[in-house]
Amino acid sequence: MSPREKALIERYRALSPEDRRTLETFAEFLAARSPQSPSREAYTEPLPIPRPEKETVVRAIQRLRATYPMLDPRVLFHETSVCLSRHVLHGQPAEAVIDELEAVFLRHYQRMKAGG
Repeated sequence: MSPREKALIERYRALSPEDRRTLETFAEFLAARSPQSPSREAYTEPLPIPRPEKETVVRAIQRLRATYPMLDPRVLFHETSVCLSRHVLHGQPAEAVIDELEAVFLRHYQRMKAGG
């Protein structure tokens, strides 16, 4: 384990349980936004991945990234991180944030299809 990893673990252990959950949620978000497939261009239509009845915001981001593999996650990063922080830091209900995320991804997809 590197010194940076050890320091990160020490910081994590010093956090309150609530702050640990926030850090874990943010770490999941960062992992979800990293490029996973270099073949985004191969997809032209969204994949039919249904929205589960109960879903976390981070899982919704992961699902939407899988649904819209043709979208560049770096382009979506700012808007998705704003939505996630509204949920994690400001307590906006997950369902409302997920509705907003659905709209963000759809808007980006429609813009891409229109050529802009």
